[in-house]
Amino acid sequence: NNCKRYTLKDVCQICNEKTSIAHPPKFSPDDKYIRYRIADKYK
Repeated sequence: NNCKRYTLKDVCQICNEKTSIAHPPKFSPDDKYIRYRIADKYK
């Protein structure tokens, strides 16, 4: 369960869960694996 609060720390101070990176990955038109990343995002 993730509380969705913004923090720069590795662990949320509120729910003690590991936080995720706030920045999106770099986009490349030559990316061979974009199809898999998009499919994984919507699982």
